[in-house]
Amino acid sequence: MTNVAVIHYSSTGNVHTMAKAAAESAAKAGAAEVRLLKVAELAPAEVVESNPAWAAHAAATADVPEATLADLEWADVVLFGTPTRYGLPAAQLKQFIDTTGGLWFQGKLVNKVVSSFTSTSTAHGGQESTLLALNNTFYHWGSIIVAPGFADPVQFDPANGNPYGASSVSGNNPNNVADVNLASVEFQARRAVEIAAALKRGFATV
Repeated sequence: MTNVAVIHYSSTGNVHTMAKAAAESAAKAGAAEVRLLKVAELAPAEVVESNPAWAAHAAATADVPEATLADLEWADVVLFGTPTRYGLPAAQLKQFIDTTGGLWFQGKLVNKVVSSFTSTSTAHGGQESTLLALNNTFYHWGSIIVAPGFADPVQFDPANGNPYGASSVSGNNPNNVADVNLASVEFQARRAVEIAAALKRGFATV
């Protein structure tokens, strides 16, 4: 049995929708416990309130717990979700990652299974570069990156086709994730749980 943390940042709801789908899929795949978590908002309240969709999403997800380093240490599998900001992860998620130095130094992130997903407003909005940028962190951690690859038929759908991680094109519309993209992130979460479980069994025999 594996512990799964789905840690994400979402401003208007698209990444949050994907995160919920990932969490539900991980639970169905046999995870011992799944924690759906958000990272802290860094934008000033007046900026959030100036965008009705952003403000509505912030209110709707007010009860979602914020991720802590204890959650990261607890998890066997960590799925990170972020919108793209100029081809890079959102500052909110990066700020959380930047607090992990203590865990990294103690070797507590080694061999965790990690994977990531994203959403952009346009089809060429930096999805792949965002996911690859996150992978740079995971290399330093000594974690095991489990990408969806083309390991399931859903990945061959023209609306998916991103082997680095599930991705969605929102068109700048809130809560606008296609069913096929949800199927992709569900597969990604399921695959991560299955690989983590296999690793735990393997390490137990060493």
